[in-house]
Amino acid sequence: MTQEYIKIKGAKENNLKNISIDIPKNKLVVLTGVSGCGKTSLAFDTLYAEGQRRYVESLSSYARQFLGIMKKPDVESITGLSPAISIDQKTTSSNPRSTVGTVTEIYNYLRLLYGHIGTPHCPKCGIPVESQTIEEISKKVIKKLNQTEDRAIIVSPIIKNRKGSFNNLLDKFLQKGFLRVIIDKETYLLDDIEEIKLDENKKHDIDLVIDRLDPKTMQEDDLKKRTTDAIELATNQSDGEVKVIIGEEELFFSENNTCNKCNTSYPKITPASFSFNAPEGACPNCSGLGYLNEIDINLIYNPKLTIKEGGIFPWGNRTTKDSWTTRILDSVAKEHNFKLDVPIETYTKEIFDLIFYGIGTRESYKIIYTNRFGRTRIYDTQFEGVIPELQRRYKETTSDYSRMETEKYMSERQCPICLGKRLKPYSLSVLINDKNIDQISNMTVLQLKEFLNKIELSKAKEKIAQPIINEISTRLSFLINVGLEYLSLSRKSNTLSGGESQRIRLASQIGTGLSGVLYVLDEPSIGLHQRDISRLTKSLKDLKNAGNSLIIVEHDQETMRQSDWIVDMGPKAGKHGGEIVATGTYEEIKQSNSLTAKYLNKELTIKHPAKTTHPIDITRMIKINNITTNNLKNVNLEIPLSQLISVTGVSGSGKSSLIENTLFPALSNKIMRSKLVEGQYESVEGIENIDKVIGIDQSPIGRTPRSNPATYTGLFTAIRDIFAQTKEAQARGYKSNRFSFNVKGGRCEKCKGDGQLKIEMQFLPDMYITCDACNGLRYNEEALQIDYKGKNIAEVLNMTVEEALHFFDKIPSIKRKLQILNDVGLGYIELGQSALTLSGGESQRIKLAKELSKISTGKTMYILDEPTTGLHYYDIDNLLKILRGLVEKGNTVLVVEHNLDVVRNSDWIIDMGPDGGENGGTIVVEGDVETVVQSKKGYTSKYLKENIDEFGN
Repeated sequence: MTQEYIKIKGAKENNLKNISIDIPKNKLVVLTGVSGCGKTSLAFDTLYAEGQRRYVESLSSYARQFLGIMKKPDVESITGLSPAISIDQKTTSSNPRSTVGTVTEIYNYLRLLYGHIGTPHCPKCGIPVESQTIEEISKKVIKKLNQTEDRAIIVSPIIKNRKGSFNNLLDKFLQKGFLRVIIDKETYLLDDIEEIKLDENKKHDIDLVIDRLDPKTMQEDDLKKRTTDAIELATNQSDGEVKVIIGEEELFFSENNTCNKCNTSYPKITPASFSFNAPEGACPNCSGLGYLNEIDINLIYNPKLTIKEGGIFPWGNRTTKDSWTTRILDSVAKEHNFKLDVPIETYTKEIFDLIFYGIGTRESYKIIYTNRFGRTRIYDTQFEGVIPELQRRYKETTSDYSRMETEKYMSERQCPICLGKRLKPYSLSVLINDKNIDQISNMTVLQLKEFLNKIELSKAKEKIAQPIINEISTRLSFLINVGLEYLSLSRKSNTLSGGESQRIRLASQIGTGLSGVLYVLDEPSIGLHQRDISRLTKSLKDLKNAGNSLIIVEHDQETMRQSDWIVDMGPKAGKHGGEIVATGTYEEIKQSNSLTAKYLNKELTIKHPAKTTHPIDITRMIKINNITTNNLKNVNLEIPLSQLISVTGVSGSGKSSLIENTLFPALSNKIMRSKLVEGQYESVEGIENIDKVIGIDQSPIGRTPRSNPATYTGLFTAIRDIFAQTKEAQARGYKSNRFSFNVKGGRCEKCKGDGQLKIEMQFLPDMYITCDACNGLRYNEEALQIDYKGKNIAEVLNMTVEEALHFFDKIPSIKRKLQILNDVGLGYIELGQSALTLSGGESQRIKLAKELSKISTGKTMYILDEPTTGLHYYDIDNLLKILRGLVEKGNTVLVVEHNLDVVRNSDWIIDMGPDGGENGGTIVVEGDVETVVQSKKGYTSKYLKENIDEFGN
């Protein structure tokens, strides 16, 4: 069979230099090269963007309005292109309802399983619920009617929480002779059917009124007969269910599910009964979230400060000056005999509760107020208390800003009704093999697979369950194959790392069984230990063998070795890249003269810098004792200071629980006075040895297109000051804010400094076009007329870091920051580049550069989460030099890392494991490189020894 190719001609997107290349189809192709060389521009901005655009273009204009229109990449032609699917690392859902189970659709199958073969139990007494007869239901209803004088309505629940207009259904009821329906708690006459207009896009509840009874005016025999007849008719209409409304009370009965001990009826079990996103299953108290956002008293005041000094944080700017709030507090203090200028911790419980909870307040307080005309007024006003006021404002506000401000003083508290399980008590009482759906959702993927393999069912139930169990088991196998066996289905999506999220999507794609698709992946090996890389490459090959093309942006040597074809880009970054340096198989690439080949052949190595000049001092350590956060098993963490420390271990072994959830928040709260949620531990020792702790993760540096490297690092302020100091600017009276695109003055007012305009296309998606007033430069003509060394402010923002370094070489304050950005491998990014276009690795290095530009005290602890993400061997070499420089100044650098080159160059290693999830959570071995290798404990020791042997170290 002849080899087919994706043929690219004249690709010029971003920094690509008019490249043309043939990429083999239905193969595993790796794109590699230094950071910023153009890999992402070719893979995502050209191939994926064009594949997606062509697919969307083929749809109708109606369908396109929901999908959006993508701009055509800057490329002459691409032939042989398939529909493209991108699996990148920016897709983690921030929706608190999204879990591993819902993303992989496994939870949907579990709902199906429980909905069809689960055994319902009574949530009150725990015995299995059974069906009851119409006669038994009637007796219970009549007994209830004899105890009340209220009128009763017997209804048949027809529609429960479903979308539609239901015109035909209502017409059918009218023809059958029924008179009334209750729709969404409102009663309607069916004779007025033309006037009943239901929104078909909203969910509705429809109850058919069968009979209305007044026990006071009816004989006992007549009441009994009419009640029995009405209940029988109601159950016939609604699959055995009936509701009886007596006054404000609503009773539910079912022929299907009744607890004989508690005399309580329950609704019919359906898959929706187990959905925490639907009213049928969700806990009504927390709406299926499992937690409540509540004002946390510990976050809203400083006990050492007085109210006048701003000790109540939400009122801080209102109580330090004369304001309406101050006047009210003065009146309250006078009335209740307390002072506002004493520390809050000195207040009695009664006064504290009065101020913060509003307990014991008077009906009103008199306030004497003098207006600006000198007239004195007396007002009667109320005092709510700090917390009730915050709660009211949070509930009533329509402003996202106000809501976010209030959320600073809130913390998540487990829902007291469902205890974090998200579902109604009855849904949690449906069991399969003595396990409810919450219990099996909390199992790890591996444990759930074992549970399903050992499940015992009757023959009838097994016949129903087997196809569902097969679907679940297949999807679980895919998750295991990509190294995610330690995750539970209940794990929230927003707590997953970029690598975990990407591999979940990869597992889901393998599960779809699609063929003829182009998959574009961004470093799928991120976050994976060397042990798990082989399983990942096997999954990638399974996807390829299903008839798909895979293009992977990757730096991992093992993935390169397993690939069918490699495209090496470079030679360097930014304007020095954008070219194809070499193509071919792994062995052919090694024969080339590229930078990648030199590292693969060990001509160049990530050097082993001299170990720190600071010997390990056991008296200078940070110690955290008995850590039990998540899966950690009474871990005692000891971190030697002034060292480069690597925390290693397989996925799920407890690295994040140890560092991100325990060490960083514990130190940050105690040293930096942060308000982070800490993990569980007994005590911390040695914090007097450090004066600052800085966590540098891969979250974006900004969430709007206006945020960029220049604004984040503080460079933009210094650059604007320089423009404001030019003779022309001073002659015109321009200040530095004239050169900001965020405020009126110098920005283009047509696009408000965005550089582009949004055009609403009605039935088509919104389009963005370059602003015709400023041509995308963001500034007005007056601001652009001011130049420094022949360049205006817009031209400076379009410079790369490398270009700006030469341009500002005579200005030390700017040059220093630019030099650090260049040193961390970011010489190719533009100063004004939108934060939204930066990768996680680039964002992390910008944050690192910002911290490095500050004056070091020599007593700082830097905590970095996988800093080698997105880095080529060449860039890792540079990064290690920077980290080593920090350590030489006496600082402590701790990295959570899988890259063996970094681990090999560390002073101290803490290896977590031995496996993931329940089988992890302990420190397998800790010590210097030699100690770890000689211990022969854990996977890191094995792979580290192989790496050292390979380098001959």
